[in-house]
Amino acid sequence: MTNALLTLILALAAAQAADLLPGMPPPLDPRDVYAAGRPGNMSPAVKGFPDRIYVPNSVSNTVDVIDPHTFKIINHFDVGKQPQHVVPSWDLKTLWVLNDLGDSLTKIDPTTGNKGETVPVIDPYNMYYTPDGKYAIVVAEAKRRLDFRDPQTMKLVESVPVNCRGVDHMDFSVNGRYLVASCEFSAELIKVDVPTRKVVGRLKLQGKTKDAPMPQDTRIAPDGSVFFVADMMSNGVFIIDGETMKEVGFIPTGKGTHGLYFSRDSKRLYVSNRGEGSISVVDVATRKVSTKWQIPGGGSPDMGGVSADDKVLWLSGRYNAEVYAFDTTDGRLLARIPVGKGPHGLCVYPQPGRYSLGHTGVLR
Repeated sequence: MTNALLTLILALAAAQAADLLPGMPPPLDPRDVYAAGRPGNMSPAVKGFPDRIYVPNSVSNTVDVIDPHTFKIINHFDVGKQPQHVVPSWDLKTLWVLNDLGDSLTKIDPTTGNKGETVPVIDPYNMYYTPDGKYAIVVAEAKRRLDFRDPQTMKLVESVPVNCRGVDHMDFSVNGRYLVASCEFSAELIKVDVPTRKVVGRLKLQGKTKDAPMPQDTRIAPDGSVFFVADMMSNGVFIIDGETMKEVGFIPTGKGTHGLYFSRDSKRLYVSNRGEGSISVVDVATRKVSTKWQIPGGGSPDMGGVSADDKVLWLSGRYNAEVYAFDTTDGRLLARIPVGKGPHGLCVYPQPGRYSLGHTGVLR
């Protein structure tokens, strides 16, 4: 590395640090927000946690726990009505099952994989954390609001009305000062200022098919320049400039585009196409699909995550009561594991990273 390049990197880092949300851990690499997620970069907070796959079954109202080394279910327990996602806490010490219609959260102890206490929380479809760890953000989809809560007690601090239908997934800017969230049933995205907890921007998406857009998972690009937004009806991924809230590109991937997951070197984006039973692998640098993996015999790949060693992509099979494990080197299906009905936001845990922003394991 030349002295000039090193000087530039240090200058960028200093500029970013000055603009960070107060209390937020600074990025390890100003050019890659996911740099802390490399294989082996495990936080001391998860030391001794066994490798597990936690699967919330929305129709069965249960959680299945899979040993990823044997592909066998080793634990199973009942939770509240319609569990949607399993979410790691900001400090990485707790997993939460979001019982959407049960109006509750159920703790899982990741040291044992066992069920813990259940606490009342209204309409927890999804949950995220502000990058400073100050708030848990419960995505109250049916209530059309974001509920900022104490991350330890889950006591409500402030409800933020978003005035859009179907708010469900989000991600944060590099500096942590704003978030972009998808609104599934109103075909739009919203931008929320984190310090003031106010909606400060909106974007109505333009459909790529005869059907209105239905935006789903939302992830910021590794370099922080844009947000990728999966869209189930447009059958691809919108590319959004979060600063201006404008569409700057689109990547066709497959029918029923739903979930977004980065490889641990930040070079590939795995896109689950739920409507056609496939995974599109997007080259992050070119923003083009480099290959597509088809599930033998079909399936309904939904939400999940990448293994800590980057070797396996785990996804729930939403309408097939199964979980898929894909070899990330060639897309080969390693396992197809029967689980309860309606498996949704499964969580691969533990994962590399310093803190969690929520969902099924968005770590930085």
